[in-house]
Amino acid sequence: MGSDQPDQREETAGRVRRRLVFYIPGYDPIHPRRYRELYRKEGAAQAAISGYDIALRPKPAGQGGPYGWQVEAGIEGATTRAEIEVLVWSDIVRDSMSNSIPATYLQLAQTAWAYIASGALGRLMRLRKGPVIAALYPVAMLLGQLLLALALAWGIAAVTRWGASAGGGAPLELPAAILGWGLGAVAAVALLRWFKGKDGKFFAYYLMHDYAYSARHRGANPPELEARMAEFAARVAEALQSDVDEVLVVGHSSGAHLGVSILADLIRQGRVPADGPALGFLSLGQVVPMVSFLPDAWRLRADLAYLSTREELSWIDVTAPGDGCAFALCDPVAVSGVAPADKRWPLVISAAFTQTLSPARWAELRWRFFRLHFQYLCAFDRPGDYDYFRVTAGPMTLAARYRGRVPSKSRIERAVSKFTSVAA
Repeated sequence: MGSDQPDQREETAGRVRRRLVFYIPGYDPIHPRRYRELYRKEGAAQAAISGYDIALRPKPAGQGGPYGWQVEAGIEGATTRAEIEVLVWSDIVRDSMSNSIPATYLQLAQTAWAYIASGALGRLMRLRKGPVIAALYPVAMLLGQLLLALALAWGIAAVTRWGASAGGGAPLELPAAILGWGLGAVAAVALLRWFKGKDGKFFAYYLMHDYAYSARHRGANPPELEARMAEFAARVAEALQSDVDEVLVVGHSSGAHLGVSILADLIRQGRVPADGPALGFLSLGQVVPMVSFLPDAWRLRADLAYLSTREELSWIDVTAPGDGCAFALCDPVAVSGVAPADKRWPLVISAAFTQTLSPARWAELRWRFFRLHFQYLCAFDRPGDYDYFRVTAGPMTLAARYRGRVPSKSRIERAVSKFTSVAA
């Protein structure tokens, strides 16, 4: 006989008491403690705004594994515990950053050639100009610094020659020229070093290294990164064998395309148990096209196509047009030209900064481009249906939280990439 009463399994489906969160940072050389402090500060701010409770405590002493912390939260009438681990690749990032000024300028030339000669740069411009301008920024800034240094060298040489000519005539011009250009070269190098020392404000060297890392292998993953991703996959696979209710992988910025490949590998290898925890993937502020549009990004394009069809996970992609460093509302599978007929992911939604931040807060942040790129991990003073802390510490799985949510009407799904092959 039928019953009008809901099945108990339906009532409890999507509920979370314990969650394991794996956070994959973008190209960032800084110690992962910055993410713990960001979570602590912004979580407390969001809790005060939204009226829930959230508290952090250190990872238990002696517990191995990646760097992380624990969160206890009272959200939406339920108590939830989450363990958050940062999948660290900052050492690889640091090793990829050249300490040499000439080497950085060589990277500039190689990176510009990789994007321009392949046609990727022009096609990226058809999507969003913001992240392409962000990519061109370090090129323009570094070239501007070099021109200023050369102008300084020329100016010192010219003044020295003029002084010699005015004081002693032709016999002194050659020694004066040598001296002037020598002094000019010293001053130019000093100026370039000064700019490099101030890169914490300019971000020119940092961003140049970021784009160069992907361009160096024309979109393919370097061997050291592939090895680290295999370690990350093993850690996520271990979590999927535990008794938690949800395993949530969060990939921010460049970490989003790492997450795509890690999860695609896990599913292909049969390491996602059918009766295990719910598996969620949250990509934030993704820059996938910067890699997938390059000629040799076969692996990433294959992983995008594969992951987009899978039932083993839920994939939500959150960006915002106000973030000039992300490919906002660009479906990373579709724009890469690899969307299969049975595509189901990702669900592309907007964090809508101009609506979820008050006018005063938006005015404060709108020109702080690097800070806005991290807003997905921060508090909103007018929160909508995206709240990082509800997602990572609340009582609903990612799938349940966004069940029935329609994708953004402003999303871009047209295939733009010139390179769509998925095999070497």
